[in-house]
Amino acid sequence: MKFHLKMTLCMLAVLAVLFGAGGSLLISESFEDSLEREKAAALGDYRMAWGTLQIVNSMDAYLDRDAIVKTMEQLYQQNSASWSDLRLSTGEEVLYESRGTRSPFIQNAWAIEAPAPGVCLFRMLDNGAGARVLVFSGAVETNGDVLYLTTSHDVSALYTARQAQQRTYIQVFLLMCLLCAVLSYTVSRLLTAPLGGLSRASRAIAAGNFSSRVRVRSNDEIGAVSTDFNTMAEKMEQTVSELNRAVEELHQAMERQEQFTGSFAHEMKTPMTSLIGYAELLRSGSLTPEEQAEAADYLYSEGKRLESLSHKLLELLVLKRHDLPFAKVSPAELVEALVERLRPLYAAKGIRLSCVCKAGVCLMDADLVWSLLLNLADNAQKAMEHGGEIQFRQEMLADGCRIQILDNGHGIPPQALEHLTEAFYRVDKARSRAQGGFGLGLSLCREIAELHRGGIRFENRPEGGACVTVELRGGRR
Repeated sequence: MKFHLKMTLCMLAVLAVLFGAGGSLLISESFEDSLEREKAAALGDYRMAWGTLQIVNSMDAYLDRDAIVKTMEQLYQQNSASWSDLRLSTGEEVLYESRGTRSPFIQNAWAIEAPAPGVCLFRMLDNGAGARVLVFSGAVETNGDVLYLTTSHDVSALYTARQAQQRTYIQVFLLMCLLCAVLSYTVSRLLTAPLGGLSRASRAIAAGNFSSRVRVRSNDEIGAVSTDFNTMAEKMEQTVSELNRAVEELHQAMERQEQFTGSFAHEMKTPMTSLIGYAELLRSGSLTPEEQAEAADYLYSEGKRLESLSHKLLELLVLKRHDLPFAKVSPAELVEALVERLRPLYAAKGIRLSCVCKAGVCLMDADLVWSLLLNLADNAQKAMEHGGEIQFRQEMLADGCRIQILDNGHGIPPQALEHLTEAFYRVDKARSRAQGGFGLGLSLCREIAELHRGGIRFENRPEGGACVTVELRGGRR
């Protein structure tokens, strides 16, 4: 058995003995104290009744029994909250009983040992129904007869409370044992952790992990050994640090290449669909010469745009260039051209496109902004399973422009709003996979917006659908 487990068991055993004995003693003392208080209160009530009976007898020794019974009845009505039963009898004849019925256990209280006049007897009885009752019995002489006065007080609540305390104590005891086991285990592990750390670090270095260190927790002998061990490991690590840095740089380069590959594939998806569609029309031979020329022009211009876009994505994502040259571009013309380009494709899906633009020019990279808007439009149409409407709104800013894309689709889940621009994040993974998504489009949009010293914001519209706001602040001149 490991040392920290031995410590845990010892601490648990000590707690069990101390807490068990202390708790049991506390409950017992509390119960006895409460019972004594109940006895004192019951005895006081009995003495009051007994004293009343003696006072009545002393005032008129020949007072008839009916008057005495009436006095007892009045006394019980005034103190019914304190007594469970009150009984006045002459040995065999019951003169008064509070509940109107004979209570065998009260009768037996003095039948077992009849009290002598002037003597008070006390007993704890069970009424047969599981209730515990304090019974006081006494006798007084009046008019030549001996009257027996018996009162009872229900103390079942004390026993019920003790049982509840015992149940609670057992629950608390088990919980304390559990907490003690957890705490003891934690403390013992903390105390023995330096030794385990030295052992693990030694094995790690033997396996070639020269960056492994141990935490120095104290200034004792274990702390000194830990310090010497770290000094040795530091010198060993210096011999391989340059190699580790080279491997890390290679790993980062591979990640950038993977991101470029995924983003490039994502950007090719929608344009390639259009290219294939126009190519199919050309192959069908059903176009007029003018339409053939228009289709060929589209294929050529789209191909040149994709060629330019691929170079810029390479520089942006792989080479991490953030100083790409900007040119003066009219955002209104860019948005209108995109809407005209997408309108036939989206119309086939039952989606209407519209735009509201303001004239002006600002500095931007047209190909990248085109890709950004194309991505946002593509995401908007994916949110419309049964058609809908997408609207572009563009306005000029003092240092650039703002473009909004609004749709009336099913909106964006609130928990996904802050994760949309994370690479490979997809709101609906099943649908994104079915539609060919990589989870890289919006991440690329964020990169493009930040390249233009702007940002991108997503929110849900109160009337339904989503609104994406893009701010491009590359300047106006």
